[in-house]
Amino acid sequence: MALQWMILTYVVAAEAAIALLVTLPTHKAINSAIVSLVSLILQPAMFIVPFAGFQLLDIYWKNEHRLMCTGEICTAAERDRYEKAIYKSQRNVILCVSACLLYWCIYRICKYYKDIRSMEEVEKRYKDQ
Repeated sequence: MALQWMILTYVVAAEAAIALLVTLPTHKAINSAIVSLVSLILQPAMFIVPFAGFQLLDIYWKNEHRLMCTGEICTAAERDRYEKAIYKSQRNVILCVSACLLYWCIYRICKYYKDIRSMEEVEKRYKDQ
């Protein structure tokens, strides 16, 4: 059951590294190569958005159908297990949201770089005329 959370953790770490790599100030040629490579990776990596969305729905469903342990009939061990499950759910929600947010940030950064490159080409054509 924890395999999907390990996969999501590695994907978020990879997205964070890619976002850092794309936003680093580098030479224009290197930056252009990095952005074009990341742009090729973006479409197959789109699987992460529905995957994270499905995981969010799973967390929501489990939260709605979880047994509440707030009364006096619960033992200390049951209360600790309940609180631990709540904390894990909160961590997993943050993980899912950060996966979607990082994907969107990388997509927008690459799109901005492509728009800037096309505007520079148009400007260069007007200067040459």
